[in-house]
Amino acid sequence: MTASAPRPVDSPQAGPHEKLAEVVARHLAEPFRKPYAAHTLEAFAAIRPLVENAGKPLIFDSCCGVGESTAWIARQHPEALVVGIDQSLHRLDKHDRAYRAEGADYLLVRADLNDFWRLAREAGWRLSHHTLLYPNPWPKPRHLMRRWHAAPVFPALLALGGRLEVRSNWKAYIEEFVLALEVAGIPSAVEPWAPEQPITPFERKYQGSGQRLWRCVAGLPSR
Repeated sequence: MTASAPRPVDSPQAGPHEKLAEVVARHLAEPFRKPYAAHTLEAFAAIRPLVENAGKPLIFDSCCGVGESTAWIARQHPEALVVGIDQSLHRLDKHDRAYRAEGADYLLVRADLNDFWRLAREAGWRLSHHTLLYPNPWPKPRHLMRRWHAAPVFPALLALGGRLEVRSNWKAYIEEFVLALEVAGIPSAVEPWAPEQPITPFERKYQGSGQRLWRCVAGLPSR
């Protein structure tokens, strides 16, 4: 039995949410005081000496899933340490020999990004690159603040700096991300994306089913 093709994102939103700019501006003006989850504190404490003793440029592959993209990025950037972060232990446990990159320098961490990004910012970490590849789009309008660009943690993401690349199969998600960056004074643009080599299972499935893919790229100043 073959797997069914992934469905395009179904949402009543035809474009950016009407309250996006207001929400982003509020998050930029107000600190995010959510208590840290214990498992993320433990994960950050375990990885911190590895990162800080590496003496290398640092790359985050956030929402890395099974870590296929993390290994690929590490192969492309042998000069750097790549940290793949996902909240799902089940997905991270699928990082098997099919994805491993021999000799590449990368780590996989189970953590809540709402906490991990803030901890990294507080530790003074600064990124050379940061990828968000096909995050959960949360397509229902009432779930706007679950999207990373409209979440209270968005300022921490920006503060980590680096070359940020976001990809999605939902154009409105990328349009919103570009608008959120604009509210923060950071230029970007919506770009169609057609990878020569898919680097995540979702990217492979979406491209294989004929869905259009989109991305935005921005240079984030360290703050």
